[in-house]
Amino acid sequence: MSTIIGNALRAGMALGLSIALMGAVSAPARAQDGGAVAAGIIGGMALGAIAGSAIASAPPPPPPPYYYEPVYAPPPPRCWLQPQQVWNGYAYVWTRVQVCN
Repeated sequence: MSTIIGNALRAGMALGLSIALMGAVSAPARAQDGGAVAAGIIGGMALGAIAGSAIASAPPPPPPPYYYEPVYAPPPPRCWLQPQQVWNGYAYVWTRVQVCN
């Protein structure tokens, strides 16, 4: 299927180029133009060839970045301060202790 499209594209480009050249050649020539039409055609063809070869030799684009699934992360622990009786070496004292689940 793609070769059919490629052949049709080439044929269309060749037809368009030949029509453009025939239109440029069939224009009446004047002695005072100094070859401006010919220089324009030759310059356009040269620039087109340079641009075409630059595009044809360009490296392929990089592959798209990979998609990573989001990783499940458990929620952070819930912590609070709770009063608790603690032995400090001499007596039991009430202090607040951090408790987490």
